[in-house]
Amino acid sequence: MTFATLGLIEPLLRALETLGYQTPTPVQAQAIPAVLAGRDLMAAAQTGTGKTAGFALPLLQLLTMEGPKVAANSARALILCPTRELAEQVHASVAEYAQHLPLTTYAVYGGVSINPQMMKLRKGVDILVATPGRLIDLFRQNALKLNQLQTLVLDEADRMLDLGFSEELANIYRMLPKKRQTLLFSATFSDDIRLLAGQMLNDPLSIEVSPRNVAANTVKQWVVPVDKKRKPELFVHLMRKGRWKQVLVFAKTRNGVDALVDKLQGLGINADGIHGDKPQATRQRALDRFKASEVQILVATDVAARGLDIEDLPLVVNFDLPIVAEDYIHRIGRTGRAGNTGEAISLVCADEVNMLSAIEMLTRQTLTRKMEPDFEPEHRVPDTDASGQVVKKPKKPKKPKASGGGGKRNLGKWVDSGDVAPAEPSIKPVRKVPVFNTGPRKKK
Repeated sequence: MTFATLGLIEPLLRALETLGYQTPTPVQAQAIPAVLAGRDLMAAAQTGTGKTAGFALPLLQLLTMEGPKVAANSARALILCPTRELAEQVHASVAEYAQHLPLTTYAVYGGVSINPQMMKLRKGVDILVATPGRLIDLFRQNALKLNQLQTLVLDEADRMLDLGFSEELANIYRMLPKKRQTLLFSATFSDDIRLLAGQMLNDPLSIEVSPRNVAANTVKQWVVPVDKKRKPELFVHLMRKGRWKQVLVFAKTRNGVDALVDKLQGLGINADGIHGDKPQATRQRALDRFKASEVQILVATDVAARGLDIEDLPLVVNFDLPIVAEDYIHRIGRTGRAGNTGEAISLVCADEVNMLSAIEMLTRQTLTRKMEPDFEPEHRVPDTDASGQVVKKPKKPKKPKASGGGGKRNLGKWVDSGDVAPAEPSIKPVRKVPVFNTGPRKKK
């Protein structure tokens, strides 16, 4: 199969040839004809399998072949992304695909001045890539109208519908024309997210080109048990032992990112960090330097877990496990992309055992454990498996009381250091589900 057999027009084929695209990936082969046919779509595929081209190519063709010229302060297609970095990357890809087409594209997101964005939108754009908060700001300031919108795309749809975006998404949904095409693309879809997404779509076609919630088989994964306080020391040890050249590291909190970067820089290691508290220009500069191999270690929160495409990234390290198991798949999906191989190492302490169990149950695999000499944890990480069970180590029998009246009394229960109980299961935040108007939809 070739892109030509999918019905794409010559300017798109010429752009793909320039970019070195030869044959469609499975998600592209199924999604492109469906989008060209005007279908609403819900597509799930592993990271690094070409989802962006799967919706961008047919969308560009539809806008080229159909519809009136874009009006002032309007957009004909809207692509929503959960992070600024992903919005920039998606826009860059769309612009590359559209290089031989008479279409305009633009990206808007927070963290930068809104005034240049308002100026740019005065003439209207054919495709607008946006994060939810900035989109709503532009709409409320009358800098953007959505009455001409033909297609809505939610990229990384599961996160778009998750806790942090539910209210914004419900507000955006009310702004949109009832008659439109809606496309949802993501690597993971939980059951409740699938149910919610169904409210937004009109007779959707569902595409799953790989098993749900399974990490790419091009990524070799393993776990190194360690005490929490020794994680920084173990990371530096592994980095020097493995002579790591370029590593993307994920930490759970913004303070954790800053602390690890400070420690690495204090050891003379070329490291930088990105998280939500840093200005957008600073985040972009750190990412650009990492892509250019000017930075050896990039430490990030989950703002970097989705959509970032770093060519030939060999290694991802989970300094902390993610609270949400699905984010593990997105994190390690930054390596092993486009047929390349990669490695993903997770440093796991005892109080993360329930997160580890949730990841193994989601991915349906038990992660290999590798003890690092001299870093064996004092607080044992209980055994886990893909069934989601935490296997507790049998406790040692109580020591018999000594006969006679001497010695201390009421010593209580003996507990070995290896018998430290696993952390209580992390309480999953209650997802605030947006309520959409699900009245009758006009047929296209």
